Amino acid sequence: MNKRILNKETIKEIEKKVKVCGWVQAIRSHGKILFIDLRDASGIVQLVFGPKFEKDKLLQSIRPEWVIEVQGKVAKRPKGMLNPKHITGSIEIQVLELKILSKAKTLPFSIETNGYEITEEKRLKYRYLDLRRPRLKKNLEIRQKTIQFMRDYLIKQEFIEIETPILTKSTPEGSRDFIVPSRNQPGKFYALPQSPQQYKQLLMVAGIEKYFQIARAIRDEDLRGNRQAEHTQLDIEMAFISQKEILELIEKLYTDLVRKLFPEKRITKIPFIRMTYKKAMEKYKTDKPDLRRNKKDPNELAFAFITDFPMFKWHEKDKKWGAEHHPFVMPQTKDIKIIKKEPENILAFQDDFVLNGQEIGGGSIRNTNLELLTAVFEILGHKKEAIKRNFKNYFEAFSYGVPPHGGIAPGIDRFLAVALDESNIREVIAFPKTGDNRDLMMDIPSEVSEQQLKELHIKIVKPKKRND
Repeated sequence: MNKRILNKETIKEIEKKVKVCGWVQAIRSHGKILFIDLRDASGIVQLVFGPKFEKDKLLQSIRPEWVIEVQGKVAKRPKGMLNPKHITGSIEIQVLELKILSKAKTLPFSIETNGYEITEEKRLKYRYLDLRRPRLKKNLEIRQKTIQFMRDYLIKQEFIEIETPILTKSTPEGSRDFIVPSRNQPGKFYALPQSPQQYKQLLMVAGIEKYFQIARAIRDEDLRGNRQAEHTQLDIEMAFISQKEILELIEKLYTDLVRKLFPEKRITKIPFIRMTYKKAMEKYKTDKPDLRRNKKDPNELAFAFITDFPMFKWHEKDKKWGAEHHPFVMPQTKDIKIIKKEPENILAFQDDFVLNGQEIGGGSIRNTNLELLTAVFEILGHKKEAIKRNFKNYFEAFSYGVPPHGGIAPGIDRFLAVALDESNIREVIAFPKTGDNRDLMMDIPSEVSEQQLKELHIKIVKPKKRND
């Protein structure tokens, strides 16, 4: 039996017998001859069923999206019948044998359009069908190429790719954690990582010096339009590095990336625009300004770095200070007295990476001074005892010699959404969730069995009904 080949490979097999498999894209009847466009991951090829199949009941039963296998002879198409839209447009397969591998119901929507006209709820419920459309398949292919480019680029720069744990520790900083109960240690919990922040800093203590990871960031955030409970970022950390050197690395990486994978795009300014937080707020009233010269031009990419952010921000509702980004940023002064006395005036070695009016990443030089770090957490309302307990690993590890270090974590989803002219990051993620963090395809979040809850020593307390 012939080995199955991809549709695109059939153009090399003229006058030979081949076996191809795929989905029925379209069916056309011309008298005694039936044509089927067969789709696989590589593209479409035209199948020709001659007069001998005229009364074939199996063939007559075939419908769009059925999965079939055929064996046949590859032949050049007659003159005037070429189709330049497909890589196989110069050939066709004259079918000798047909086999039905799987039948399909009528799809709930068309997959031949770009899909924008269909409600998002329906598309996400049938995401495995939605992904059959060419636009989304192309988005996923470019996503893979983008990640591969980043990986190859950094490895050539002598970075080491290291995976960090998914089950980690819940700490009082940043966004809200997703927590995971421990069955073997009742009453104790893991947390899913908001970022690999602590682990990558500990890798610097370990002497790795140049770390990166295509990392998952998982955050239990309130509803926001262009966010997901889990997203992907290029996570980078380096020892003995300055903020200027970090930004130069990212600038070169993204410049080369755009030139290689998005040649139709034009970068507004190289070197990328650099602007302080203060200037951005005064001039544009936002810390993520859209700096394109022509905002109607989808092929213009205006990258910018926003620097010198405030270290702290005041939460009027709670009457307390919070971190503008996160507590591990190095303040631009090491004078603890001034930091405690004038937190509103303290700037940080923090930078945001901005593209066309969207924040696509953030980084900083990290605080490796334990006294300074303790002072920062005290300003944020934590007691010394709690700080040492919650961040015991930091205090222990840093006591063995820690190099100055810093990093950055550009978001891959947001960059791709802008570069691919998509209005939402859900269009560049294979299996996204809705804005309220539901997966309509898998029907989650969902309840678990009483037995599972019992094993985890967890009891569900149902909310009381309101008395209207």
